[in-house]
Formats: sequence, structure tokens, C-alpha cells
Amino acid sequence: MIDRLREILSNDIGIDLGTASTLVYVRGSGIVTIEPSIVALNQKTGRVVAVGEDASQMIGRTPSHISAVRPLENGVISNLEVAEEMLA
Repeated sequence: MIDRLREILSNDIGIDLGTASTLVYVRGSGIVTIEPSIVALNQKTGRVVAVGEDASQMIGRTPSHISAVRPLENGVISNLEVAEEMLA
């Protein structure tokens, strides 16, 4: 009975971190989001400005202190801190 209750109350998710895009899968719902694996960072403050599609649309349209970063290269996490921010 406890196992059945745990099944009902839990959200099983899977995240596929890809070089080009990140997919989020939720059991029972399927793929709930597909977003580009891009993070826009403010170089002056170190803060995240945008993630995913919003960050992708900012490429080439922002001041010089905001840069688009891809935290994965060739399928490997190359910038752990930015990858963590992207997932958050």
C-alpha cells in the first residue's frame, strides 16, 4: 500500500541534456518541454538573464556585456555552473 501511495504522489521525470536542446519528460505526460541548451549571462553581474528559447532569441540582439553560453559541448557538460543554472 505504501508503494502504491508513493507511486501516486511522486513525479518521475527524466532530463536529456543535449548539446543543441534539452528535453524534459514526465511519466504520464510524455515530453513536456524541448528548449535550446543556451543560457544568456550578464558578464557584469554574473547573473542569468534568460534560458532556452528566450536566450536563443537574444543572440546578436543584446549589449556586449550579455553573452549567450552553451554549457554543453559535444554531448559533455563543459560549464557545470551554467548547466546547473539552466536546470534551475
